[in-house]
Amino acid sequence: MKRFPWILTLFTIPALAFLIGLGVWQVQRLAWKEALITQAEAAATAAPAPIETVLKAADPEFRKALVVCPGLETARFVELQSIHEGAAGSRLISVCRAPGLDRPFLIDRGFLPDDISQRPRVADSTMPLSLLVELRRTPKAGGGMTPAPVGDRFYARDSAAIARALGVENPSEFTLFALSSTNPEIAALNASAPPAAFANNHLGYAMTWFGLAIALVGFYLALVWRRMRPEPSKDE
Repeated sequence: MKRFPWILTLFTIPALAFLIGLGVWQVQRLAWKEALITQAEAAATAAPAPIETVLKAADPEFRKALVVCPGLETARFVELQSIHEGAAGSRLISVCRAPGLDRPFLIDRGFLPDDISQRPRVADSTMPLSLLVELRRTPKAGGGMTPAPVGDRFYARDSAAIARALGVENPSEFTLFALSSTNPEIAALNASAPPAAFANNHLGYAMTWFGLAIALVGFYLALVWRRMRPEPSKDE
């Protein structure tokens, strides 16, 4: 008499539970990511407000704000190698010390293509400059494969290293991206915020895990059927 494949079953059940659990987790991640995208879109379309007001919001990221940055037009900057709309170039990063706020900000003044050699002049100044900006949470440092900075040229948005290069301690957790020009005399300087990077592949991942679970069930049933099917009689 054929025995039921209990050992195979004992291996299959936890494997199936594991695959289904991963699929359910990805479905939950999908709901979280869609809510995050909706929140970011709502924040990006909210009316600009003074930065002091925006910083009091539950989550200021992607909000537009009005800020005054004294001396920014001629402030020292470092260059961050970047790509904008398919063109290679640099983004100019400086410091904004907004009046009335305790912590300074790193501010991205905009993008300059590589074929533009003109740069803002650097000089000490306290001339106030009013700007429209977008707040982004300061990203983590680049990976270990990223080249080290050379002088004032950076190859990753390593905000801690950039702040040190600019002589800033304890900058805000938010980086400002200028949406209005800090230097109108340089027409090629594109004041803009890069697109929000929200990879949302969770539905595909969930389908993969659930598909593997279905395949496992099919494989298991096929083996059980092969093991338990009656053998043809010798008279047939």
